[in-house]
Amino acid sequence: MERLVLDDAAFVRPSPTSGTLGGVARATREAMSVLEAAGFDIVLVETVGVGQSEVAVANMVDCFVVLMLARTGDSLQGIKKGVLELADIIAVNKADGDGAQEAAKAARELREALHLVTSPEAVWQPTAVTCSGLTGDGVAELWEQVQRHRSVLETEGLIATRRAQQRVDWMWSMVRDRVLRWATSSPAVAEISTDIEQGVRQGTVPAAAGADRIVRAVEQISR
Repeated sequence: MERLVLDDAAFVRPSPTSGTLGGVARATREAMSVLEAAGFDIVLVETVGVGQSEVAVANMVDCFVVLMLARTGDSLQGIKKGVLELADIIAVNKADGDGAQEAAKAARELREALHLVTSPEAVWQPTAVTCSGLTGDGVAELWEQVQRHRSVLETEGLIATRRAQQRVDWMWSMVRDRVLRWATSSPAVAEISTDIEQGVRQGTVPAAAGADRIVRAVEQISR
């Protein structure tokens, strides 16, 4: 990253979360569109990866790369969280020095796990590779996998299909956000929400019943 920010052909910009989980802000997609319109042929989106953000990022990119570490339980957590079902490529980092063998072992285990969660008929078979951010070893091979993934999807005509569905999902995501902000900011909802929340917190009001009361209040506003 230190070298990249000094490259005149690269543009690096942190994205404020504005309270959005995992560093994927509502404006992330818009920023990607602006960068593509500005002529950048490669756009990398980085997130901290905390479950929900992984799903969000996977639904806005052409290739979803998951970075993991050996000897930290990352591979097990990946299986438990279902991240393997989202990943196009898994990169096991810190494959250098004493950690090289552990990283190679983790990559083998992840490749076996990926075979279990991927249909044999899938156009792309996800894989796991090793790399080192310290030495740069394996980074070129990782990028080759990214390019191969894109080539496969382009050959099958899936890039356009994937992006079209992402645009639809993006639209509905914005609809949900705007409707939620409109509903929660209305005086009618604010008037009853505190009491409902207190009842749900104390267990005197079931969560479903509380939700029904709030929805009925929103319905009254929209009439």
